[in-house]
Amino acid sequence: MGILSVLTSSTFSIQADGESSTLMKVVETVRDNVWGIPLIVLIMGAGLLLTVRTGGLQFRRLGKALKYMWFNEEGGEGEVSSFGALCTALAATIGTGNIVGVATAVMAGGPGALFWMLVAAAVGMATKYSEGILAVKYRQFDKKTGKALGGPFYYIEKGMGERFAGKNWRWLGNLFAIFGAFAALMGTGTFAQISGISKAADTFFDPNKTNIAFSIGDQSYSWSTVITAIVVALFVGLVIIGGIKRIAAVTTYIVPFMAVLYITVCLIILIYNGDKVGGAIALVVKSAFGHGYSPVIAGGIGAVIRASIQNGVARGIFSNEAGLGTAPIAAAAAKTNEPVRQGLVSMTGTFVDTIIVCTMTGLMLVITGAYKQSALEGVDVTIYGFGEGLPWTHAFASFVLLICLAMFAFTTILGWDYYGESCLAYLTRGNAKVINTYKVLYILAVLIGPFVTLNFIWTFADIFNGLMAAPNLIALIALSGIIKRETKDYFTRLDAGQIDEGFNKKKK
Repeated sequence: MGILSVLTSSTFSIQADGESSTLMKVVETVRDNVWGIPLIVLIMGAGLLLTVRTGGLQFRRLGKALKYMWFNEEGGEGEVSSFGALCTALAATIGTGNIVGVATAVMAGGPGALFWMLVAAAVGMATKYSEGILAVKYRQFDKKTGKALGGPFYYIEKGMGERFAGKNWRWLGNLFAIFGAFAALMGTGTFAQISGISKAADTFFDPNKTNIAFSIGDQSYSWSTVITAIVVALFVGLVIIGGIKRIAAVTTYIVPFMAVLYITVCLIILIYNGDKVGGAIALVVKSAFGHGYSPVIAGGIGAVIRASIQNGVARGIFSNEAGLGTAPIAAAAAKTNEPVRQGLVSMTGTFVDTIIVCTMTGLMLVITGAYKQSALEGVDVTIYGFGEGLPWTHAFASFVLLICLAMFAFTTILGWDYYGESCLAYLTRGNAKVINTYKVLYILAVLIGPFVTLNFIWTFADIFNGLMAAPNLIALIALSGIIKRETKDYFTRLDAGQIDEGFNKKKK
């Protein structure tokens, strides 16, 4: 509670003092250092290494991976189906990062940021595949409850412990867990998601802010914002009390529906503006390498390209979480006895999240010129794009985006709560009182999220995402030999007919 109070008072002072506040400058400096060249090289380098060591598996085996999504594995040990684990992971990844995050990246780094998001996703699929393998291989089951426990902290401690005999790596696992718990509580899991929902609700129900509930400094908040925060916090509480099984049950229904709805709307925009798609793609590629900027900016082309790469990679990781280390926490709960199979299923999450959903969002923003609207920020940029791109009124477009964003962000809140609880369970060795207290704090964070400044939210989320990624990526690189061996063994057995893939059995 003390942490939340400090953060709340800090963010309120930011709103009162504006972007020039000392605290905001400090936070932005920390973010820039965390997401500097070393981390970007580490993320891309790890993805490239894993791509090479698995023989470009994300490209060669994508069809099989997509097929595995729809079939249960019979007799697998775990808590939820592979599809349920994937939906929990997708629930956490397909969120405001796909709507608000893409808009933020393109606004800050130009259209070229979308290109670097896709590059990061292409190599990130190998990273996500590897995370899924290690999550299942090194998971363990609680003797009292039977719950599956797994994720980066376990393959850091156990996997690296085996790889480097005699070394104790629990400290690195603890480090990941600490960053993960904070990222869920005060970054990606709560503030970023509820802020997007409340902003969209405000834009639709009270765009002129005529029904003000209260004001803090020069910031006023409408009743639609307050009501949205209360309703979402209430529903989050009702779901997360049930743990992973209830979260998986809810997300298994919501995730497929919300993905199809959003993709359909984006397809309508792209088809309706079909004559502009080619030009938009060309602009994205050219901008990624600094082309198309005026001579006045020419002296800073290097900075332009760096901003494009930095925002593209950072928002890409925020969106698909490849390398972040969160998805393997959900993957560890899957009912499977084959780590490689779950790795393939996990890999499809990045394909759906970034290659499909984020690409459509980014192209829509470029086609409609939304990325040029410097007076707008966050979800308002995407609302503008929907309004300009859809053959309907701006009000209807705003309503459609509100529905999509509400579902996206709500399921992300649920998924990240499970991640945060798992991190805390590892740190406290399953202390029920601490975990239950964390749940209460999590719900409170959702409740106050709309009243935290947008820039602070995304900057804070970036910091913890980057800090989480570092120990996870170190482990993936160290264990890449094991990943290669597991992959080779699985496909050798598969080719020899020793594995029943279950394609002729009941679909999920």
